[in-house]
Amino acid sequence: MKLNRHLLTIVLLLAIGLTFSACGPKIERRNEASNKTGWYYNDPDWGGFEVVQYNEQQPGPDLVLIEGGVFTMGNTQERIMDNWNAMRRRVTLSSYYMDQHEVSNLNYLEYLHWLSKVFVEYPEIIQKAMPDTDVWRRPLAYNEPFVLYYFRHPAYQDYPVVGVSWVQANDYALWRTDRVNEKLLIDAGILEPDPQQQGSNNFTTDAYLAGQYEGSVKGEGLTDLEGNPRRVRFEDGILLPRYRLPTEAEWEYAALALIGNSETERIANYRLYPWDGYSLRNPDPQARGIFMANFVRGKGDYMGVAGYLNDNAAPTAPVDYGWPNDYGLYCMAGNVNEWVLDVYRPMSFVDVEEFNPFRGNIFTTVAKDADGNVVDKNDTTGHLYYRKVGDPMTNITGLTEDDVKNELNRYNYRKADNRNYMDGDLQSSLVDDWLNDDGKGTNRMYNYKGTDDEHNGATSLINDEVRVYKGGGWRDRAYWLSPGTRRFLNQNMARDDIGFRCAMIKVGSPRGTE
Repeated sequence: MKLNRHLLTIVLLLAIGLTFSACGPKIERRNEASNKTGWYYNDPDWGGFEVVQYNEQQPGPDLVLIEGGVFTMGNTQERIMDNWNAMRRRVTLSSYYMDQHEVSNLNYLEYLHWLSKVFVEYPEIIQKAMPDTDVWRRPLAYNEPFVLYYFRHPAYQDYPVVGVSWVQANDYALWRTDRVNEKLLIDAGILEPDPQQQGSNNFTTDAYLAGQYEGSVKGEGLTDLEGNPRRVRFEDGILLPRYRLPTEAEWEYAALALIGNSETERIANYRLYPWDGYSLRNPDPQARGIFMANFVRGKGDYMGVAGYLNDNAAPTAPVDYGWPNDYGLYCMAGNVNEWVLDVYRPMSFVDVEEFNPFRGNIFTTVAKDADGNVVDKNDTTGHLYYRKVGDPMTNITGLTEDDVKNELNRYNYRKADNRNYMDGDLQSSLVDDWLNDDGKGTNRMYNYKGTDDEHNGATSLINDEVRVYKGGGWRDRAYWLSPGTRRFLNQNMARDDIGFRCAMIKVGSPRGTE
């Protein structure tokens, strides 16, 4: 009996040991052979080609799946502003994810906190990310309390961040990509949390995949087919694609949310706003008469009468204000306008592609050295981690003019910067009067008036650094709440009624896990 008890104890200990040894990070591999060669996947005796079993992309925090499809972008109402910059055009979008809520003050403060801890020796990086709280100031208004308190006071932590430029919003999206992917590696048991990251020794998705960030590996991390430790690859399906601003078409499509009015392939009713009907008030008996968005109802009326503050917001409202549209997205009309990815042109809707339309592409490629390795992100000799396709980057070792010519041996595009493609570039010119006497073509359709005779061109607010914003805000009349309306602002400027939310591409099937 005693022997049996001892044996039972040993068996239990062995079982516990095996249980703990099996708790390391695992990836599910496909157990089959290639349908083209017959060679077996995930078998060291057959070449050891690793193939994971991938189901579906899991959404990141706060992301909602926007099932793509065909829709007509552009004006949904009469052009009372006599503005012809949103002509109607039918296009198709692939599926993507979009934030359910606008980025809040709390979200942005988390970003600044991380920067202040990691880049403590580089205050210029932190300063670059700071929102401009002075956007609240007006010459004939007393808004100093918002200048002082709106961004940092806990009473406003769930309100949309404002005073953020398009450039700053893009930087936030890149930072968010890295934090979410780092958390995924921690949750998978591959990395340990590392709150002591400093300076250049910080996790970025690109640096990790390029082998330029080690971090604190938990146990042995992932192992290959022979049991040897290896790093996570993008092919393992653990890491998510990049967060970014939505394109103008994506934003407009998500705001309209016509999925709520569609049956089979028919759209029963088109929408003027992100909700049904022509009224700005809620028709539901439980909330009848309440405005559906935070906007200016009339001259001088920003929130209603004391005792019955209709929208209960002066000036902005929390990011979960009101009622979500049929995709579950909040504040797609009113509260604050939102930056989108596109460069502004009045005739973009006429020029852009029918599938995933977008103006603003600057095509880049990973910079590599003479041995084919990705250049070190910490290299201080002027290397660029990414470079424009076709650029003769002489500061990158081993890149020759022949390399550049090989990159241009394609039919789909011939230059990297396509922000003004078919709109002011020489390739789309019908006349040559934009050329200088030397024939170099330094003059373009959209020029700022310079301070010298050589660059004393026509003045225009439209150039390659102006970006679209949409949705209407707390300072706007109802006209701007329609998703088809569009305005623009320089990408380095900010306002007290412009915020943003992020998007992410949906990889794989359009519908996800249903």
